[in-house]
Amino acid sequence: MPNQHKVQEATRQLALTEAQRQAIDHRARFGLVWTLGAQAIMALIAVLLSGMIAGSAAAVSALVGAAAYFVPNALFALRLLLGLLGPARPSAYMFFWGEAFKLGTALAILGLAAWLAHDWIVWPALLAGLLSVLKGYVLLMAVRKLP
Repeated sequence: MPNQHKVQEATRQLALTEAQRQAIDHRARFGLVWTLGAQAIMALIAVLLSGMIAGSAAAVSALVGAAAYFVPNALFALRLLLGLLGPARPSAYMFFWGEAFKLGTALAILGLAAWLAHDWIVWPALLAGLLSVLKGYVLLMAVRKLP
């Protein structure tokens, strides 16, 4: 019967006090805002470096690459923040669809860039912008502010 006891213990709900719930919500909001800030800083660095190294077309390309991930991510984070501030809690189902939205939107932005701007787009700069935003958490690790 030890397995049955483990199952019962695992299925019991975790009871949090209001103070604990508020502390978790505060940390979640703090983490979302810091992550978005780090991603914005990394995007700015990629745009500036691309512009200095390869010119204005590269800077715009890096901006498009950064926006391909930052814009959907910021919209999703805003939705999560609104869920944390409101009475209804974000669900795992909503999180799944938010991630799908981020991926689909990023692919759509990159597809539009390839289709509409194929004449002047600088692909290494676009990829640098995209990767810099994807790796924004590296900046948080460097300054020891990882949520």
